[in-house]
Amino acid sequence: MAYTIEGDFWRDGVACVRGAFDTDMVDLARRAIDANLADLSPLAKQASGGDDGAFVEDFCSWQRIPELEQFVRTSPAAAIAAHLLGGTQQVRFYHDHVLTKEPGTRQRTPWHQDQPYYNVEGRLNLSAWIPVDPVPRESVLEFVRGSHLGPWFMPRTFLDGQAKWFPEGSLAELPQIEGNPDLEVIGWALEPGDAVFFHGLTLHAAGPVPGPHRRRVLSLRFLGDDMRHVVRPWTTSPPFPGLADELPDGAPLDHPLFPVLWSDARSGAA
Repeated sequence: MAYTIEGDFWRDGVACVRGAFDTDMVDLARRAIDANLADLSPLAKQASGGDDGAFVEDFCSWQRIPELEQFVRTSPAAAIAAHLLGGTQQVRFYHDHVLTKEPGTRQRTPWHQDQPYYNVEGRLNLSAWIPVDPVPRESVLEFVRGSHLGPWFMPRTFLDGQAKWFPEGSLAELPQIEGNPDLEVIGWALEPGDAVFFHGLTLHAAGPVPGPHRRRVLSLRFLGDDMRHVVRPWTTSPPFPGLADELPDGAPLDHPLFPVLWSDARSGAA
């Protein structure tokens, strides 16, 4: 299937991929999200206040939701990730993340980077943010252009801003982003079949869903050759219980939890 790329991934830290998924794949992603929402895992949480619509997240369900595993293994997402990353001989799956904002959800997703929440380090990584509903510009994921080239920022909880990961003061605090003349915020209105692919260190945020329509998104995270496991002294988000007993600090992510979904035939990689 032909797709078009808007933006430069390594320059901007994000690219919009138009027509990445055909109607059958969008339908499969929609069914995967709905199946996940009907059978939430213990990791699921509501990231909005009780009187504010519903912003529901769930993680790491691909091994128990058949539609989700089918999408992970058969969609072109990993191949697109390989194309955008460049220079990697393999692309591993890291984890899935379902994000649903119901109509009337006023909660913004605050500015953050993804990688500081994780148990991995390295440069060759990205996420695919795949909506199955039309997303107008005011509700879409937004990005600070080029921020993946800067420092790591302190990860905090979305609702109350707690530092549950790195100790206070150990990483830089987020700058003021809105209205900052030194920063450029970019984003794209999206239709089902489109997706944005962004680096784990690209600052991003998302708007509310004020209208009558849902915003259901399946996000998939991918890892390239240089990514390594990092044993953190805290519980990462998402957590991988027991993984530190199987993968030492600094080891490649060679584990059944992180299957290889794409490999360069020229490399001889399995």
